[in-house]
Amino acid sequence: MSVYWNGRVRALSPYVPGEQPKDGVFIKLNTNENPYPPSPLVLEALQKAAGEKLRLYPDPESRELREAIAAAYQVKPEQVFAGNGSDETLAFVFAAFFEAGTSAALPVLFPDITYSFYPVYAGLWRVPFRTVPVGKDFSVNPEDYLVPAGGVVLANPNAPTGMVLETAGILRIAEYQAGAGRVVAVDEAYGAFTGGAFLGAASAAPYIESHPNLLTVHTLSKMGALAGLRVGFVLGREELIEGLRRVRDSFNSYPLDRLAQAGAVAALSDAAYYGEILRRIIATRERTIASLAALGFETLPSQANFVFTRYPGKSGAELFTGLRERGILVRHFNKPGISDFLRVTIGTDDEMAGFLEACKSMLLLRGKKRQR
Repeated sequence: MSVYWNGRVRALSPYVPGEQPKDGVFIKLNTNENPYPPSPLVLEALQKAAGEKLRLYPDPESRELREAIAAAYQVKPEQVFAGNGSDETLAFVFAAFFEAGTSAALPVLFPDITYSFYPVYAGLWRVPFRTVPVGKDFSVNPEDYLVPAGGVVLANPNAPTGMVLETAGILRIAEYQAGAGRVVAVDEAYGAFTGGAFLGAASAAPYIESHPNLLTVHTLSKMGALAGLRVGFVLGREELIEGLRRVRDSFNSYPLDRLAQAGAVAALSDAAYYGEILRRIIATRERTIASLAALGFETLPSQANFVFTRYPGKSGAELFTGLRERGILVRHFNKPGISDFLRVTIGTDDEMAGFLEACKSMLLLRGKKRQR
């Protein structure tokens, strides 16, 4: 704490990202990065963009990128907002559509087990919120969101569980909240892994025209293997996109640099390349889930590029430490209801083989200790 901090900063509990090791000795399965390189077209576009024009500001409207996104998702360019990763665009969603805390402000709703940045955004913008318990099976029940609220935010697939809420449920929520003029934002950061294409099999994006209060939030970090470029975007009706633009231009009117825009446009042009690596990740995910089951792990039915798993009788902290000692980095959330789980990013086949061998090693060691 500092005497110079204002009250807002004092009250914040910032998001803590996954560890980024600098020594390179780990198999890194803790931050949901794509294990494969970006398209060769992306690298070519970056080389071309890294020239004399870097002295000039980038296009503040990201016109070429928004047109490429619009073509990929079959929407209008005016229905696309581009920003510095989905984290920034989500922060703008909270600022643009959810009322700050007053006696009249209803709380924004999101699940009690979900992306842990949502309460941070709410704290930053002083937005009241209420977390809604997930089911015993970690599923999200649409009925729980058919109540008066300041808005709704849902990650789909959810994080860290990887589970999907069917589109029909999302549309029911959007239709109910539309009656009170409330926005429903669907965070589809992992949506591409539900079907092996950028749009994904469970995306609500095709319904933004028919549902005026519906937003879908996306990122190229995972599906486009571009976490290092920080490109996110939002799809929604024009009036919602204009609300985001008003926040952006009151905060930073040049959020995406020239290299990020050029690389993202190139990525969106190579659907064949990304379709192949997305299908490869999905296949590896399914093999990993089966292999974990054979070892005695309990794994939730993931549709993301990670799995959420636990081993009965062994704490999540113990598993996390044992894997780290064996050179495997995964994510552990020491929170009620999920403290025995680990979130494991799907890597290459070789990386997942290393992870599974480390799991076997821990379990074998545990068995020997019991025999003694």
